Order: sequence, then C-alpha cells, then structure tokens
Amino acid sequence: MSGLYEVLQKIKPRPGMDIGRASVSDLFHFLVGYEFARGELDIEPTEWENDFHENFQPWVQKKYHVSTSNSWAKIIMLHCGSEQEGLNAFYKLLDEFKNRDKSLDTKDKVVTNCEEVVEEIRKKEVNVHL
Repeated sequence: MSGLYEVLQKIKPRPGMDIGRASVSDLFHFLVGYEFARGELDIEPTEWENDFHENFQPWVQKKYHVSTSNSWAKIIMLHCGSEQEGLNAFYKLLDEFKNRDKSLDTKDKVVTNCEEVVEEIRKKEVNVHL
C-alpha cells in the first residue's frame, strides 16, 4: 500500500479519476477517509504522515495568519475563487510544507484547544522565571 504522499502525487495529475472532481474540499474529505481507513486496518502511519496530520493544519493557519477551527481546506478556499484553484493552491502549499524548516514548527505555534493554551502559558512562565 502506498503512503499518503504517494497517494497525493497519484491524485494530482487527474483528480477527477480518484476523488470525483478537481476540488480541495473533496480532497480534504478523501484524506479524512484515507486516514480513518488506515487506522481501522491498524496500518501504522509513516513519519511523513504523522507530520502532515499533526502539523499541516497549524502550518496553514500560520501561513495565512488565521486562528480558526476550520479545516485547512476551508482556509485555502478563503483565498481562492474556485475549488480547482484551491486544489492547485493545496499542492503548492504541500510542496512548501514538505520542504519547510521543521525547526520553526515549535516557534509561534498556533494553539487549537484549551489544553494547548494552558501548556503554552506554562512554557512561557517557565522561560520568564529562568
């Protein structure tokens, strides 16, 4: 079975064949189902898949200066005129994400829930007292 990145590369040239139409929203829903199915089959995610699932959303939020609970697909669509443009933008962002400097991921992390907010506050308090 191919990994997530390989699947995304197979979809890219002809998305209509694999996800029905050239749509960033449809791709998002496909990827949710893909992740769910792999989990149900007890297929361990690759390091890249873990990175994508854990960091792509906050990375897109940071890139677009948005703090929201909306999906990365909806954030992308805020800046695109059509689902096709959104899909093209996703693949450009995916390349940028894949080639990013991962050491910057921890700096200015966008927090998405109360537990993360509390943890970020604790980290800052510790740094102040040092």
